[in-house]
Amino acid sequence: MSRKIIVFDTTLRDGEQVPGAKLNLPQKIEIAQQLKRLNVDIIEAGFPASSAGDFQAVQEIARSVGDTVSITALARAVKSDIDAVYESIKLAQNPLIHIVLGTSNIHVEKKFNRTKSDVLQMGIDAVRYAKTLLPHVQYSTEDASRSDFEYLWSTIEGVVKAGATMINVPDTVGYAVPEEFGYLIGRINERLKNLNDQVILSVHCHNDLGMATANTLQAIKNGAEKVEVTINGLGERAGNASLEEVVMGIKVRDNYYNCFTDINTQELLRTSRLVSHLTGLDVQVNKAITGENAFAHSSGIHQDGLLKDKQVYEIMSPEEVGVDSMELILTARSGRHAFKNSVEKMGFDTSDTEDFEELFAKFLSLADAKKEVYDHDVFYLVSNHRKLDESSSILYELDSFQVVTNDQYPTATVGLKKGAEIFKDSAVGDGPIDALYSVIKSIVGMDVQLKDYKISSMSRGKEAIGRVNIRIEYEGNVYSGRAMDLDIIKASALAFLNAINAALLDTPKVQAVEANIM
Repeated sequence: MSRKIIVFDTTLRDGEQVPGAKLNLPQKIEIAQQLKRLNVDIIEAGFPASSAGDFQAVQEIARSVGDTVSITALARAVKSDIDAVYESIKLAQNPLIHIVLGTSNIHVEKKFNRTKSDVLQMGIDAVRYAKTLLPHVQYSTEDASRSDFEYLWSTIEGVVKAGATMINVPDTVGYAVPEEFGYLIGRINERLKNLNDQVILSVHCHNDLGMATANTLQAIKNGAEKVEVTINGLGERAGNASLEEVVMGIKVRDNYYNCFTDINTQELLRTSRLVSHLTGLDVQVNKAITGENAFAHSSGIHQDGLLKDKQVYEIMSPEEVGVDSMELILTARSGRHAFKNSVEKMGFDTSDTEDFEELFAKFLSLADAKKEVYDHDVFYLVSNHRKLDESSSILYELDSFQVVTNDQYPTATVGLKKGAEIFKDSAVGDGPIDALYSVIKSIVGMDVQLKDYKISSMSRGKEAIGRVNIRIEYEGNVYSGRAMDLDIIKASALAFLNAINAALLDTPKVQAVEANIM
């Protein structure tokens, strides 16, 4: 029988402990509301004893999303911390007090400077007190993976008898390896079920050796019923187990783990991008599940296989996690099959083998020069190769631009070329990029909504190349655009035009023009 795995999200507590990731109250509530849409089971909203601001944030989260999601917050094994947690979460429908106390020798001897029996009694007393306030209490045995097993078990046994309803076993410093951690969880699970089979066994893994997700999944295989995770793997030092990786690991390999979660996986990408935006911490492009390149394919061999059957190189569909679709990035490494698919997707004929080979040779030259080739580049390439004059009236090129920025009226003047005509206009915006995009939208006459804008450096020094990635929405569809240039304003304009041209190529009007010029 398939087991449900409880998903406990600690992005707003452990995730916020990342240097530079501090969130204000409205941002925390926005993330909490998105976690609710993601359908996590439990939100750890903060550490209320740490500051008045954190107490208020936990309280507001309990008020705003605690009607359907269980809310908890962290407390040390002291009365004042437990009181702070209770007062901040008590308005939620299903509040949970979370107590943490170390069990490893180094924590007991160096951190607390007490005897093991004294520390054990601290934990028991803390749980007993918390149970007078709420029925649900979680106890975390901090640094469990480096603890003496018999002392660890004595602690678990003591706090369960005192009333703990969840036992969390953390790999606090990311020391464990999957086989070892799985064995530890298996031993605890066997004893815990004999002690009290109603107590939930949980894990909390850190990523110091890059094994947080693997350790978490191995724990599930060995009986863990709950996982503590964060969006994008945020957390202390190298971070925590990534929610999206653990959830999709369970879903894709359900025949192996025989488990499921209630997570709405189509909200994964949106949640990842929201957390990235609000914390200011980028997601690495090759990150599993939510990285920019997670479903992008540039290798010719991979592209050929995908065009024959997506399952050749994709073990899950992009749509499952909220990505629009797989993306074939045309580069010099792309083969004939990928290029031919791109040409045919626009409605052009490729049946003339000799003509196609000439066209492919031109594509390779363009790809060597541009590194990445977009749909509108392919359109121009085919049009110019076949000397179809009508094609010049379809897409836009950047002819000229000027941006003036100040704290009063940031202004942009842009010239766009469409066929033989050049259109110019100016606009004022909230900033230079807003002004730039406003005038481009005015010239092309399209009601385009900017969904995402991201700029990053592709090199170092004074002549660093800026790379801009954007996503726009037009008539309910989402289109991407990218561009690189030494001038980040120009790169921003080109990326926006690339997305607009992609939208134009997708419209029935343009497709009709294409049909006429074949």
